[in-house]
Amino acid sequence: MKALLIMFCMLLGACAGPDVRHYQQQQPALDLVQFFSGQTEAWGTFQKRDGAVVKRFHVLLTGTQQGDHFVLDEDFSYSDGSKQKRVWTLRQQAGGQWTGTADDIKGEAQGQIAGNALNWKYTMLLPVDGSVYEVQFDDWMFLIDQKTMINRASMSKFGWQLGEVTLFFRKKD
Repeated sequence: MKALLIMFCMLLGACAGPDVRHYQQQQPALDLVQFFSGQTEAWGTFQKRDGAVVKRFHVLLTGTQQGDHFVLDEDFSYSDGSKQKRVWTLRQQAGGQWTGTADDIKGEAQGQIAGNALNWKYTMLLPVDGSVYEVQFDDWMFLIDQKTMINRASMSKFGWQLGEVTLFFRKKD
């Protein structure tokens, strides 16, 4: 019984991730609106949990301030020829907090910026072979310089990791 309790505690500890405040002093500081205003381009992959790349994709993003919220319009082109559109409506809250909604996001995404990092957590409604699955994303973005950002997101269901999404963003001139 003691061994089972120790294994359970280790499993819970393995689920804990870094706190975004760990990056508070990292520069350059991320200004989400400044980075995504105008045109941005991204390239990425989806990898299964064994590391195998399943899909590659390209994204064209357009960001605009609209009153009290910021709209981020994303157009995806996948390596299998499929296309997808997602339009985020983002709202800045106090203390570096952000909230966001999109048609394929269940409820509201919750984000926190500290230093050069943004951590988003949300549930996506993911269509697969005629069914729609609710999958959780733990999404980390790191500003490298004023025109470059790296993004890594873990995707899970019922606590089991399904895979990862890796993206590289480049701000257009």
